[in-house]
Amino acid sequence: MNSLLLAAAVAMVVRSLAAARLDRWNLGAPVVMVLAGVVVGLLNENSIAPVLNTEAVQHAAEIILAVLLFVDATELRGGRLWGGYPGLAARVLLIALPVSLGLAALLGWLLFPGLPWAVLLLIAGVTVPTDFAPAERLVRDRSLSMRVRSVLNVESGYNDGIISPLFLFALILAGDQTQQRTPLDALATVVPFAVKAIVVGVVLGTLLGWLMDRAHQAGWLTGQSGRVAVLLAPLLTFTATVAIDGNGFVASFVAGVAFRYVHRLRKARRVHDGRADRAEIRADAVNKDFILLEDVTTLLTMTMWFVVGIAAVLVYSLGISWQVALFCLAVLTVIRMVPVALSLVGSRMSGRERLLVGALGPRGTTSIVFGLLAFNRLPEGTAADTILVITVTCVLGSVVLHGMGAKPMTLLVPKRGS
Repeated sequence: MNSLLLAAAVAMVVRSLAAARLDRWNLGAPVVMVLAGVVVGLLNENSIAPVLNTEAVQHAAEIILAVLLFVDATELRGGRLWGGYPGLAARVLLIALPVSLGLAALLGWLLFPGLPWAVLLLIAGVTVPTDFAPAERLVRDRSLSMRVRSVLNVESGYNDGIISPLFLFALILAGDQTQQRTPLDALATVVPFAVKAIVVGVVLGTLLGWLMDRAHQAGWLTGQSGRVAVLLAPLLTFTATVAIDGNGFVASFVAGVAFRYVHRLRKARRVHDGRADRAEIRADAVNKDFILLEDVTTLLTMTMWFVVGIAAVLVYSLGISWQVALFCLAVLTVIRMVPVALSLVGSRMSGRERLLVGALGPRGTTSIVFGLLAFNRLPEGTAADTILVITVTCVLGSVVLHGMGAKPMTLLVPKRGS
């Protein structure tokens, strides 16, 4: 374990010291960390499997996803889903996303006929949600139109929170190590999980946002303590929700939405009362309270990519079937692009913009965590192994397609236009 941590730390330092140069070569953090993981995996192929197949790794992945969901939520402003450009994101989330899930499950049924439909739904939940970790520069790339960047940003912020309850339902229905359940049993389990998550997320997100504002006004809060408090918010929310048998992922996302709303509302009131400058509101998108959270999130995400590189060595030593390769190729391309294009028909987006929104759908940490959860909780056998192979193949394919190939894709759309 110590050698793995050392190798990961060295890879992160190298990536950090050469980040600007590597970005010019389209070698983002995911590419570098995956390659480092592959090297370490090849050198320790016989001893690394027991380290990865532990509850500690699973719990670490869960915490990372909870933090990422909170971060995604804090970057979304109220109303963005519906008005203006966000109205386009609503089409992608409410039309294209369900269609993509259905098509992925259908293709899985055709290619893997021996798998139960609950497992096929799990596979769809693993491979469909987007995450901009493999191509984090895209949403800031000025060569993309504002419409494209807005839709991609809002979609990536919402889709993992939307899919999380569905994934949990499929996981419960597919059965854990000891039991299987009927759809009604699974629904009866997942609904209370979701209700608890929403309640805890709203309460804790609102309370923490209010307490931070009061502490700030009382002069109790320092710059560092404020950043630490924001970092602890998703950890507190996730662990508290899991402790009462709720969905920690949903709770983290809801808490992020509530926290950001209260955070901005209290600032707006201080501006109205003359106790804060309007520039404080305008600068909220890069608020210094969130800097530590974003930096820690980057570090955790890099760790997950390193783990993927190691897992790739283990997975591909067993071989990859043509069915897995075809499924992953399809889910990264047409299964996303066609529903997205259809959902945006009649919108103000040009044909090339619609194509680019569909093409730029990277898979990342959400897929990794969902895949690990499914692999660890399902009984040992074909279903669990297939999910692990598909997860690694899909994520690595996205690193190549959306990480290294993202910049060339941006040339498909005009540099201007909004």
